Amino acid sequence: MGIRKTWAMSGMVALLVLAIAGCGSDNDAKGGSADGQSLKIATDASYAPMEYMDTDTIKGFDIDFIKAVMEEAGIDYTVTNTGWDTMLTSVKQGTEYQAGVSSVSITDERKETYDYSIPYFESTNMIMVKEGSDIKSALDLKGKKVAVQAATTADELMSGIMGVDNGNLKRFDSNAVALMELNGGGADAVVADIAIVNEYIKNNPKEKLTGIIDKENFGSEYYGILYPKGSEWKAKLDPAIKKVIENGKYAEIYKEWFGEEPDTAALMNAK
Repeated sequence: MGIRKTWAMSGMVALLVLAIAGCGSDNDAKGGSADGQSLKIATDASYAPMEYMDTDTIKGFDIDFIKAVMEEAGIDYTVTNTGWDTMLTSVKQGTEYQAGVSSVSITDERKETYDYSIPYFESTNMIMVKEGSDIKSALDLKGKKVAVQAATTADELMSGIMGVDNGNLKRFDSNAVALMELNGGGADAVVADIAIVNEYIKNNPKEKLTGIIDKENFGSEYYGILYPKGSEWKAKLDPAIKKVIENGKYAEIYKEWFGEEPDTAALMNAK
């Protein structure tokens, strides 16, 4: 991966700063809305490189992506760092925030509560362990202490493998704290999205960590913009998302953050 160098922070302290410092910070953008509409978007800016705080500014792939979409749609918007749980609650209500963009995987269970945009990012979960670990697959995590961010697909996957009430499955408010647990010896592994694991390993070579992909047990996931049930914004923004993917702007943003071409054909065929 070739994450751009403006995100130069590394190490656990930096991750904690990313997780804590940004609460309440906003990104304002003007897209020249023709009809005066404006969209208030919530995010959890503790998920570098997807969304994170750089001093008082929210940055990341998702932030550049939503900017391109809103410019394409010609709609004013703001992005506010609310944290994960607040984002889920407030978007469900649809009053203060009418959308969420925060690497939210599209799942059948969540579809019962939220509407989603068309998929805009392909991901999968990944296991991170210390070098020399005997863990080689997701099934090897049975009987181990595993740290995850609560209410994520990593939590759901590991609940299925280890048991939802298993005391060795440690749930935290953010991946930053889950990573601390691994480095402090309180966990044998962390499970999180591949972009976050790869970025952390790259920026922390002294920690001697390694990432494990298990395609058999951790399949592809697709991120979508989160809306309240029945939201009119899906119909307004889905065409803009499709246009951004088709016109090359998406690939431009993707390469800037990850240093490689996205598989936009798979993305367009995803449901």
